[in-house]
Amino acid sequence: MYKTIVVKYSPKAKEMAARIEDVANQMEQEGFELVSCSITPSSKGILVFRQIKAPQSTEVCEHEKG
Repeated sequence: MYKTIVVKYSPKAKEMAARIEDVANQMEQEGFELVSCSITPSSKGILVFRQIKAPQSTEVCEHEKG
């Protein structure tokens, strides 16, 4: 699953970087990883995230349960 977020108008590079970092950290806590980032000529950021898949549990055979 993918999710796209638009970062508000940020004409200064440091502001844009801070906003991207904040959104990326928040999304990571929600189980998404940053895949792509693009800055538009209108000074907005477009961030694309992909949902991190949870590791699948392995089945244990009856004789291995102990």
